[in-house]
Amino acid sequence: MLRVALCLLFAASLPAEKVEVRGTYSHPKPFWDRGARLDDYAINAVFVHSGSIKPDLLARAASEGARVYAEFATLNGKGYVEKHPEAWPINERGERAPAATWFLGACPTEPGFRAFRLKQLADLLDAHPVSGVWMDYFHWHAQFEDPNPVLPETCFNPTCLEAFQKAAGIRLPDGAAAEKARFILQRHERAWRDWRVSVLVEWAREFRSLLKAKRPQALLGLYHCPWTEDEYGGALRRALGLDLKRLEGIVDVYSPMVYHGRMGRSPAWVGSYVQWLSRHLGLQTRIWPIVQAHNDPGVVSAAEFEQVLRGGVSGRASGVMMFTIRSVAEDAQKMETLRRLYRQWAAEAEQPR
Repeated sequence: MLRVALCLLFAASLPAEKVEVRGTYSHPKPFWDRGARLDDYAINAVFVHSGSIKPDLLARAASEGARVYAEFATLNGKGYVEKHPEAWPINERGERAPAATWFLGACPTEPGFRAFRLKQLADLLDAHPVSGVWMDYFHWHAQFEDPNPVLPETCFNPTCLEAFQKAAGIRLPDGAAAEKARFILQRHERAWRDWRVSVLVEWAREFRSLLKAKRPQALLGLYHCPWTEDEYGGALRRALGLDLKRLEGIVDVYSPMVYHGRMGRSPAWVGSYVQWLSRHLGLQTRIWPIVQAHNDPGVVSAAEFEQVLRGGVSGRASGVMMFTIRSVAEDAQKMETLRRLYRQWAAEAEQPR
């Protein structure tokens, strides 16, 4: 009880951040098709899938006072592993891991896939003056955006086994991948989990190095699973390979994907999680959550949309965005909610402390 009380007291004592970044996610065409302007809604940040970024989008967003940030599908293997089976994640039975509902990851240590993604990032940065890149699908093969997450054991393909063996300073037994996986999980599980975290940390470092070399002022962001360290038996680290504190100093902005409807949570959970993340991360780390406006599953009403937006800017969060702007553009009440809150927060941001 004392620990809970202290946590609540600390959360209440966190300084209120001004909502400096008032963002949207997905191409704003449906919003523009309604005759709306970004600046009229106090929107100053547009997050768009990297493949949808074109010069006309950048020009129009800039003319309406908004920066453009690229969402980059980092470890999503769909479309790649089918043509390059060596990058298909292998489970503890030595078999290709099936798709986790709609998501299929790629093996993070497969050199061909790594080179492919880095070239895509370099090409993006050479082609477009984006204000930042947000790593998405940044986890080992799994699916967390469901009430019942899919958390397979991966990846035991040859490049992972060889890299782990060298990093851990151990010798794996001869035999099939299933035998080696069993040996690892029975005798060296802690080292295995630590190594999987280190693989993602290295990916983030390499992304940051490339980003800052080409666009020094651009931000490196992270769309990430919104679980605490204890949920699902510590699956954030154990299954997904994410250690948020290890990524501090590499990632500039954390954007937890607090999709309450898709994850079977209440709207109030959004604020609770952002408060937890505000306590968990260092005081200098920026937090810009992405909340759900999309009507699937069920319907996210305008009132519910307002609640999750407000929850998204609780704690130390200094920005927020929604999934998606199309979902807002299709609902007049959500449009009005967005305009009212964003304009209010913009006015507050302009006032001196």
